[in-house]
Amino acid sequence: MTAVDLACAIPNNVGLAQKPELRRSLEWFGVEFRKWWFDCGPAGVRDNEVYLRTPVGVDALGWARYGFVPLSQYRWGVFQAHEKPGRLALFGDIAGRPVWQTLPQAHRDYVRKLLVTQGDTEPGSVEQSRQLALTAPSLYDLRNLLQFSVEEGRHLWAMVHLLFEHVGAGARDDAEGLLARRSGSAGNARILDAFNNPLQDWLSYFMWCFLADRDGKYQLLSVSESGFDPLARSTQFMLTEEAHHMFIGEDGLRRVIQRTLDLMREHDTDDVAPHGGINLATIQRFFNFWAPRIYDLFGSDESPRAADAFFAGIKGRSHESNYDEHVRLDEGTVSVERRSPDASGGFVAVQVPMKDALNGVMRQAYLREVTMLMRRWNKMLARAGAGPEFRLPSQRFNRNFGVYAGQRFSPQGDPVDEAVFAARRGVWLPTEEDRAHLRAVQQPVLGRGRVAGWLAPPARGINSLPALDFDYVRL
Repeated sequence: MTAVDLACAIPNNVGLAQKPELRRSLEWFGVEFRKWWFDCGPAGVRDNEVYLRTPVGVDALGWARYGFVPLSQYRWGVFQAHEKPGRLALFGDIAGRPVWQTLPQAHRDYVRKLLVTQGDTEPGSVEQSRQLALTAPSLYDLRNLLQFSVEEGRHLWAMVHLLFEHVGAGARDDAEGLLARRSGSAGNARILDAFNNPLQDWLSYFMWCFLADRDGKYQLLSVSESGFDPLARSTQFMLTEEAHHMFIGEDGLRRVIQRTLDLMREHDTDDVAPHGGINLATIQRFFNFWAPRIYDLFGSDESPRAADAFFAGIKGRSHESNYDEHVRLDEGTVSVERRSPDASGGFVAVQVPMKDALNGVMRQAYLREVTMLMRRWNKMLARAGAGPEFRLPSQRFNRNFGVYAGQRFSPQGDPVDEAVFAARRGVWLPTEEDRAHLRAVQQPVLGRGRVAGWLAPPARGINSLPALDFDYVRL
């Protein structure tokens, strides 16, 4: 691992100065990437100066600097965590052996698909949220959206770098495909369905950062201890940036809920929509919409492919080092649901070896974390004497992928027929009236010191700056 080279056209610490062919490939990608960025990046903000965090190192301290950057001149780079000499593989059939610095040919196809799939999510997130810059509730929130967008772009660069340096043949075609697909396109959509749902309002954006970027954290964690060391070191660095994206979602939702509770108390009503707020029931309906899309991202609970990746030493469990056994996976069983073998059309719970349900293991860890974090908001409701509590919908509800796809359930997971689902849709899922109300109240508020009336002000600013009394984006 080389020192960080900020003088290179592509800031990096992967030695591009000594790898002319790789540098030329990434310079080509940089030209094409900027074409995509100007077409699909945040709308209405191009040459404006933005107070952004930019990587300048890979150390735990002092790895980034803050300052104003013209958005059109932002320099995307390639960074990896430092190599650990003598590192040994942690899990799978290669446990205890030296990790790979080059990709074994036997695993090339799987890793290529993994890099393309992960890479495809990054521009998908930018495209989904493109229009939100036009309705930002404050300069602080606009700045956070733009930080999110440039970092999602940099995570795409990380995957493309690995494709060019370690996969080789076909990498240029893969890179072209990553820039050619479009979120929601009828003919050339993003690979994973969740990334084809537009984020048309800031409530959805906060939900997305809270739920989907946390799924992203788990997916990155699962390869952060990979036996393919360049992948592990790339994702470890990405996790540093991912933390801010999750904060945007978690704190954004806290601010929405706090403002709703303030308006309920001020006007002595549960219906704050006439007063410019967002009702608690509306927030729950948006949870019910977005959570199933994120559940789908984990894949099927039972997955031979996930088991193969584990035993190959490529992709483990999130926080793999916290487990006691990393080779045979015989420390216990996991409960999963399957379609009933009889004609009832129901489901039965079965116990399967952990190796056969690695996706389910990761989804359950994710659900525990999200449920724990939601308790904070439910404590806010309890203190205000408001309710009912916010809850994640059942894993059965409104799924498009997996064993529950095409089946109808209530948010509590009870089977219902199509007629009941249709009758209750407006209670369980966002209505057109909900979306119209969000469009009406989410008008841009971009004056210094100001914030929209449908969410509370942020508790603190960026990099110890004032939360609102600072021009985070120079318009």
